[in-house]
Amino acid sequence: MDHSGHGMTMDLPPFTLGRGLVFSADPFFLIGCVLAIGLYGYGVLRLRRRGDGWPVGRTVFFVIGVLTIALVMCTRLNDYGMVMFSVHMVQHMVISMLSPILLLLGAPVTLALRALPVAGRGRKGPRELLLMLLHSRYMKIITHPVFTIPLFIASLYALYFTPLFDFLMGSRTGHLAMMVHFLAVGLVFFWPIMGVDPGPHRPGYVMRMLELFAGMPFHAFFGIALMMATSPMVETYKHPPASLGIDALTDQNWAGGIAWAFSEIPSVLVLIALVFQWYRSEQRTAKRADRAADRDGDQELKAYNAYLASLQARGQ
Repeated sequence: MDHSGHGMTMDLPPFTLGRGLVFSADPFFLIGCVLAIGLYGYGVLRLRRRGDGWPVGRTVFFVIGVLTIALVMCTRLNDYGMVMFSVHMVQHMVISMLSPILLLLGAPVTLALRALPVAGRGRKGPRELLLMLLHSRYMKIITHPVFTIPLFIASLYALYFTPLFDFLMGSRTGHLAMMVHFLAVGLVFFWPIMGVDPGPHRPGYVMRMLELFAGMPFHAFFGIALMMATSPMVETYKHPPASLGIDALTDQNWAGGIAWAFSEIPSVLVLIALVFQWYRSEQRTAKRADRAADRDGDQELKAYNAYLASLQARGQ
């Protein structure tokens, strides 16, 4: 018996991690993951061939980020996620809160800007079009916290607590659209906060931390709401296949616990990345100040000392 047009059997055996990690590729995400790693690798190779470096750490972050997407979309976790709320929630949390962080730390936009050739005078190639997009009004809107934070919250409450979720789960296209949406929401939410790539909205580090913690509590509340519910809340998962040997309400409680836990883990990862970026930024600022002082004989310090001396003289 097929489920939701996915061509998978409803008679899945009871879930184990080993069974969940068996390769079972979704063609759309498999092709997307292979293309992403291939294009990223090609960009790094172009830089190396012309003698430019690219941090190995960024490559590692990006590849791991793509692999986390493949992990939840190209294994039987994707099959189990169609009939088990808890497994679906693992998919949702990974693809919306872990994968985007890792991808953004890989700085793919910066790599593209460095690797793509500059078009001739008066022409617009891929690099110029990418720059136009980065500086467009559209990008300013979708990366602003007034847009990203409500979108981040609505992706939980407006999806799971309305019939929209059941509608999307009713077809393969709807399910794919939902997963792509989760990934996109994660990218636009975390990009202004801790992304390495240039962007139209890039506030100071304190404001970035406030943006981060403005969205995370709603994830925790969502998880708690699922755990405290006394009956199944999502129609899709009300009647799990008998072959799984699970109770719908217990499975929903597990889904809530997973959502709650994932509101904490990415927050810590992003906070560590932010503190590190802040430290690196302060180091670069200090080095620039030192170089400027070497060039002008530390005129700024001399002027400041003269100002202090004038104040002292006036006080006497």
